[in-house]
Amino acid sequence: MKQVVQNYKSGELAVLDVPVPGCKPGGVLVRTAYSLISTGTELMKVSEAGMSMLGKARSRPDQVAKVMQSVATNGVPATYRKVMGKLDSYTPLGYSLCGVVEQVGTGIDDVKVGDLVACAGNEHALHAELNWVPKNLYTPVPDGLAPRHAAFGTVGSIALQGVRQGEPQLGEVALVIGLGLIGQLVAQLLTASGVRVVGADPDPVRCELAERLGAAACGDPASAAVEAAVAELTAGHGVDQVYLAAGGGSNQPVELAARLCRDRGRVVDIGKCRLDLPWNAYYEKELDVRFSRSYGPGRYDPEYELDGRDYPIGYVRWTERRNLACFVDLLARGSVDVEPLVSHIADFEDAVETYQSLKDGGLKAVAVLFQYPGHKGEAKAPAVAVPAVRRGSGASAPVRAAKAPVRLAFVGAGNYATSMLLPHLAQRDGVELSTVVTTTALSAANAQRKFGFARATTDLDAVLGDPSVDAVFVVTRHSSHADLTRRALLADKTVFVEKPLALTEDELASVLATVEESGNDRLQVGFNRRFAPLLREAKERFGSRTGPANLRYLVNAGRLQHGSWYLRQGTEGSRFAGEGGHFIDTASWLLGADPVSVYAVASPGNEDLQVVLRYPDGSTATISYVTTGAAGFPKETVDLVADGRVLRFDDFVRASVFSDGTVGRKKWESSRLPKARDKGQNAELAAFIRAVRTGGPMPVPLESLVTTTSATLAVQAGLAGGAPVTLVGAR
Repeated sequence: MKQVVQNYKSGELAVLDVPVPGCKPGGVLVRTAYSLISTGTELMKVSEAGMSMLGKARSRPDQVAKVMQSVATNGVPATYRKVMGKLDSYTPLGYSLCGVVEQVGTGIDDVKVGDLVACAGNEHALHAELNWVPKNLYTPVPDGLAPRHAAFGTVGSIALQGVRQGEPQLGEVALVIGLGLIGQLVAQLLTASGVRVVGADPDPVRCELAERLGAAACGDPASAAVEAAVAELTAGHGVDQVYLAAGGGSNQPVELAARLCRDRGRVVDIGKCRLDLPWNAYYEKELDVRFSRSYGPGRYDPEYELDGRDYPIGYVRWTERRNLACFVDLLARGSVDVEPLVSHIADFEDAVETYQSLKDGGLKAVAVLFQYPGHKGEAKAPAVAVPAVRRGSGASAPVRAAKAPVRLAFVGAGNYATSMLLPHLAQRDGVELSTVVTTTALSAANAQRKFGFARATTDLDAVLGDPSVDAVFVVTRHSSHADLTRRALLADKTVFVEKPLALTEDELASVLATVEESGNDRLQVGFNRRFAPLLREAKERFGSRTGPANLRYLVNAGRLQHGSWYLRQGTEGSRFAGEGGHFIDTASWLLGADPVSVYAVASPGNEDLQVVLRYPDGSTATISYVTTGAAGFPKETVDLVADGRVLRFDDFVRASVFSDGTVGRKKWESSRLPKARDKGQNAELAAFIRAVRTGGPMPVPLESLVTTTSATLAVQAGLAGGAPVTLVGAR
């Protein structure tokens, strides 16, 4: 089997072929499905291995003391040989995984072969294809919990033990210093316990992530934002607990803890930061300083960890194993969400490159998982194929007479067409509304009278066969979009189809097959928000970026009226399938790329959705599509965070850009009157008409339209599978 190892003397990382461990009594042999890289503990170990001998000594004074004791006892030569022999050996990495039981040792009766288990231990839950795990360091995974989420069990137990040491009470306020992997989990666990959380971290992306996952406020510890948030939430008394989840050599965390903690508050050290306690500050407040020892009681006790001797629950309520079981149960019940923390999933074979990228800073991550090949019983991650766009040899831009008006036909004249599209087209110079086609004669006649169409008909074929019509607008119910688009493309028309382009993968494939067959790729989907003037200006003011971005998009969709045809999911698809493409397209346009994976979770009844999109450069976009919000709250708000800047966009009425890392400092702000709210339809239509008139490129590349449609369809696949959906073939 293969295992990740490191030589502490040289710093070399390798994936070695090593023997399969035996299945000893009192434990199980586990085939790994996912293992988690601790981006704090493990990277610190990897970095230390790359130091000089002097650097190693400075970083581990505890080990230096042991060496000096050995010198006094055994002499210099013997100690040197012992130390060099230990340094110049391969050591394992990893301590948190999820896998399937492959063999059960004697004395084990709580799991069987084929069961999924979460495992802990820096000697037993290693980055290796197979691990022997003793009884007290594994726990069965509840049904329905994804293996990659259960792989967080160990780090979750560390965070949980830290929270237990703080003894939080309902209604209290806590400060979490350091919002890396452990800090993020501590913040979520506290929030789930009814505690309001303030977070402190110099990384604005991590601060935004913690706020998105429930923290009341987060900010740079060097700014005034954290202190102001604590003062507001505690009426100036200070927080009840401080959790030190930071690393490094700075003494700032313990000084900040003393300053912001209330009188006789609790300070819990979970991470590995400098602890030079300012005596006066801690004495005068009589602060209770506590340490959290790893996963919980049992840690470092060989009789517990190796021999399986449990502690009586009446005396020790929460042991290592009980913490592990508790955390995976919280995951299964949705009380803690680790999916937004997953920055990257790497193939196990690429372990060395992944560690190197993390060490060099090329991969900036909160949590990274290794995914293992050949895992028996592991359900394959669902995937949606993004159909390739192939263009045939047909004419892609119909020839038009010079200075001739652009002649448009509308298929459908419902509320959206008559309120949001036709008013912009009716008075536009160089545009002629040629024909309107509807299924009922009266609706066609009404549209003709109101907007000045030359003809009104119920005969679609007559329109498609009319050579004078340059472009066809498909503005009908969702279930007919793909078929009508396909027919219009075959008739050599340029097509504008309202979202969605398709409701199924088969429908999308049929449209692209038509593009290839006809050679006509003149297609636009009505994703208008990217054309909104205020949003375009905000994006320009935000400027280009160099690092990954984090985008949050709240859609306060509201409830539909009884009888709305949007509720006919059997024929018209889900509500999100119908309009979700709007928000995915907007996020992708803001991030300058198309998504490569989609993860979705829903409330009971699938009314409220959380959709997480991942992009090639590591950026993420979270779309919260909710129907249960207040009707008076704005429908759409967007926050984009990257490179020390924040773009805030409020429902096409107000936009701001913050920069320079100074809380409250605005680089730019603009606003519109609510009645002047412009969602981009006019500019979108202008771009479409210009493309028709000139024969130039369509406003949005067809490949992007296809990926957005595939991503929208992947939401339903993700809800059904409970796992991220890879967009196979996405650019």
